[in-house]
Amino acid sequence: MIRRVFPILAISIFSCMLGSGIVIPLLPLYAESLGASGLWLGIIFAAFPISRILTTPVFGRLSDRKGRKSFISIGLFAYGIISFGFIYSNTILQLVLMRFLHGFAGALILPIAQAYVGDICPPGEEGKWMGYANAAFFSGFGFGPLIGGVLSEHLGIDAAFLAMGVLSLLAFAIVIFFLPAIKPKQSATSYPSFREMSRSDMVIALFSFRLTLTMGRSIFFIFLPILAANSLGLRPSQIGILLAVNILLMSLLGIPSGRIADHLNRRILVVGGCLVSSIFLMVVPLGNTFGLLLAIAGLGSVGNAIAITAASALAVEQGRKYGMGSSIALFSMAFSIGMVVGPIAGGAIADFAGINSAFYFGVMITLVGASLFTWFSR
Repeated sequence: MIRRVFPILAISIFSCMLGSGIVIPLLPLYAESLGASGLWLGIIFAAFPISRILTTPVFGRLSDRKGRKSFISIGLFAYGIISFGFIYSNTILQLVLMRFLHGFAGALILPIAQAYVGDICPPGEEGKWMGYANAAFFSGFGFGPLIGGVLSEHLGIDAAFLAMGVLSLLAFAIVIFFLPAIKPKQSATSYPSFREMSRSDMVIALFSFRLTLTMGRSIFFIFLPILAANSLGLRPSQIGILLAVNILLMSLLGIPSGRIADHLNRRILVVGGCLVSSIFLMVVPLGNTFGLLLAIAGLGSVGNAIAITAASALAVEQGRKYGMGSSIALFSMAFSIGMVVGPIAGGAIADFAGINSAFYFGVMITLVGASLFTWFSR
């Protein structure tokens, strides 16, 4: 079944993530043009994951009971409609509101789609299929910055927001007409509660890893455009290339990383990936040319591909015990918390000690995450 269904799900989520990726490298520059400080940049980006934190566990558990398709469909439709609201957002507070509403819709899409893949992937092939899923889902996010930079330079940022909305509605149509609904294997009431899940050492380990790695990556995505534009004078299209290379390589490397995760120790792969990611963040401030930053962006993709794919496979294993929607929801919730704390903490540090210090903070927190994962998964 998975070979027949997976392409449909992959194409739809790819389209939605492509729209999101178009806007990501432009939003910091747009917010800065409205007078946003480093702290306000952090708040704007944090608004999206804050709403996901509030809703992802609820939607995940409900999808264990009701099935996945309806949640994905509603999320894609709402995501598309809300995207058009960015065109009329001319103040910092309006940007915060749009990001908050987008996060609510986002909680219905990617975590539930990942749970759908977890439902239908065969035991022992978790790494393989989560690697394929991450490649399909996040390659859309990777191509987005390339398109966004070109759209912004030639048609303005409103064209990027319009493209995000149209692509999300296209994804909605694909899911409605082509994605089959699958029945839950058992009632969500028969799974352990979130409180019982929180007593699992592996659940704590995965949560700690996802939280801290995301904090580091969020700092990279928010402050690299500022560093590249203000210090090196790079154009939006060049900044889009830097982000696209990092995301696309990570997506593509997720495929071989998934196969490796099915044959090697997944715990070691997670820790090793974290170490590579910390080195990547450490050398970002040393990139004083476009070419050097491009090489550094490629290095970061290697560590993240190895760590995230192995951890995703472990999350699917936990999903068979606690409910796939609930397990992926907690994994995604850690991501969302990292996207809140990382930008705000990084923004405050950048305002106080300079933008380079934000990257060094990302190094420290990534190493803390590797240590926590090692301890709790031992």
